[in-house]
Amino acid sequence: MAEPVMLITGASRGIGAATARAAAAAGYRLALLARSADSLAPLVDELGDDALALPCDIADWPALSAAVQRVEDHFGRLDAAFANAGLSMETSFLGNGGADPEQWRDMVLTNVYGAAITARAALPALTRTSGHLLLTGSNAGRGIRPGNLYSATKWAVTGLAQNIRAECVGTGVRVTLVQPGMVETEMTASTQDVPKLRAEDIANAVLYALRQPPGVDVNEVVIRPVGQDPYR
Repeated sequence: MAEPVMLITGASRGIGAATARAAAAAGYRLALLARSADSLAPLVDELGDDALALPCDIADWPALSAAVQRVEDHFGRLDAAFANAGLSMETSFLGNGGADPEQWRDMVLTNVYGAAITARAALPALTRTSGHLLLTGSNAGRGIRPGNLYSATKWAVTGLAQNIRAECVGTGVRVTLVQPGMVETEMTASTQDVPKLRAEDIANAVLYALRQPPGVDVNEVVIRPVGQDPYR
């Protein structure tokens, strides 16, 4: 059997790039999606011929669906898709600082719509391989964060994963929601003096779910750094 194929969105940095490296080491061929071809180039060069760069705005349905079709055309199959791309910004509904509301649109489109249409684009291919869909949620999507729209988008991803899993009953497709706590990435660079995970820690959780026997569906993985306040 040919080596399995995994698609990763938000692959150029952070959790996406760490997962690409871990999956490559585990024998996966990779389709790497990010908005910029230039941002993907160093990782593709590092991983070699079994990594395919697919510049794509994941909130653009025609571009995303075409990218998934290219994966099947290039590799002949798709075994796993990781809807990982995300944006974060400070918000306040009272107007107490944070990003201007006009900027909120990109975060909602990326975190919610992008995850939803990644699932829609990938699932027909995944049903043909009894494959695995994984989504990056967040510890922030498990509780109330005053004024925090990012948290609300991750609440939406939690519901999205559950609804997709329900629709996939009987297809053989597994669905896993990975819910990290604070991770050391560009999105959390401004948050200091709190415990943080490494991106590689989340990649290890993704590989744990992927490595389970076909009859085992790891529905959710919540992973926090030791000592993190669960309400932060």
